[in-house]
Amino acid sequence: MNMALVSLFVFSFLQLYISNAEISGQPGVNYGQLGNNLPPPTTSVNLIKSLKAKRVKIYDTNPEILKALENTDIQVSIMVPNELVTNISTNQTLSDHWIQSNVVPFYRKTLIRYLLVGNELTSSTGNETWPHIVPAMRRIKHSLTIFHLHKIKVGTPFAMDVLQSSFPPSNGTFRNDIAFSLIKPMLEFLHKTSSFFFLDVYPFFAWASDPVNINLSYALFDSGDNIRVTDSGTGLVYTNLFDQMVDAVYFAMERLGYPGIQIFIAETGWPSKGNLDQIGANVHNAGTYNRNFVKKVTRKPPVGTPARPGSVLPSFIFALFNENLKPGLGTERNFGLLYPNGSSVYEIDLSGKTPESELASLPTTGDYKGKAWCVVAEGANETAVAAALSYACSQGNRTCDPIQPGKSCFKPDTVVGHASYAFSSYWAQMRPVGGTCFFNGLGIATATNPSYGSCKFPSVTL
Repeated sequence: MNMALVSLFVFSFLQLYISNAEISGQPGVNYGQLGNNLPPPTTSVNLIKSLKAKRVKIYDTNPEILKALENTDIQVSIMVPNELVTNISTNQTLSDHWIQSNVVPFYRKTLIRYLLVGNELTSSTGNETWPHIVPAMRRIKHSLTIFHLHKIKVGTPFAMDVLQSSFPPSNGTFRNDIAFSLIKPMLEFLHKTSSFFFLDVYPFFAWASDPVNINLSYALFDSGDNIRVTDSGTGLVYTNLFDQMVDAVYFAMERLGYPGIQIFIAETGWPSKGNLDQIGANVHNAGTYNRNFVKKVTRKPPVGTPARPGSVLPSFIFALFNENLKPGLGTERNFGLLYPNGSSVYEIDLSGKTPESELASLPTTGDYKGKAWCVVAEGANETAVAAALSYACSQGNRTCDPIQPGKSCFKPDTVVGHASYAFSSYWAQMRPVGGTCFFNGLGIATATNPSYGSCKFPSVTL
């Protein structure tokens, strides 16, 4: 047997044992704050709970957010801002003070478990900052030890541009300018502290850069076994772009002598909207990618990747909200699972437990085009349906007039009958501003017109 594969399987077994014992594969969500229309932290935390997120990552140490996360079972990742990394790297007192001010006051009630030193520093800062990254990580780790905060893992997130070569995955190699000066000492730190290599992985950008040669279904985890890419170096077979990208980093770490460090997906996702020239950014593709990603990482037993089969892959999906102040192309402002008003861009359950049929916001799982209606799902709890009916009727302009006594849709005079009309009416009125056919799992979209007699159900056109 190929000795490289033997090595991979040995390390995979060790990772499987450690990961399954210590960390959940249920994904979390990135909670960015670059918007002027976002709800307050207390509301946002309730929305995070509704998504059934296991963990949340913020890009600072916002005290209101950390306070709102108190006494929840949500694990929290916080961040040292990029502009402080250089100063902290040379000043232990500053590092100690930062931890004492930003972490200690919240730690006992808020489950702070990850502390990231900067964000994509090799992509977002000049090379004058890079020599300070690992020293700053060491300072922060020492400060955590001083205050007995031993449960917090220290790391720093990288984008895929840390690689010089990524295809085939077994040829994964870190960039020459950072491989030995930055990455190798950082891997040594992660190894000694049992921490993670935090990695931002976006198949969307890889696919969008070469949509002719990269199949969209392969990028969306949606090809099944129909598309198979074989690594000529190892014989490993890939059925999706995400695994291919992640394994390239695993091989790059192995090439530097650290094959046993676990990758933590710091960001992944797919935009639901973009500029006119940004192909593939739509609600259907976004929902498909993220729901398929959740299915992958929550599968039991864990599936890992071809190079690390069976290993748990902890992760954060980007992002909680569409953020209207993010700079760059239109896609940058449309990665959210939710609109700022709290409604779903598309339905998703980060626990992976809700059946696909209950999550679909379209009449079919394909690219359906045509009229659609929203009705009560079969077997829905009638008490919950009554509450949803009341909600739907309170939101729109004359949403429920036709189901009043004597009106065209009053009969059948049942909660389910009235709610089905109200759901369709609400969806037709509110969809342009983010309304969906979900109602906490009580609604289901259909391509079959539910109208009867003189009662005409409002529809949406997809």
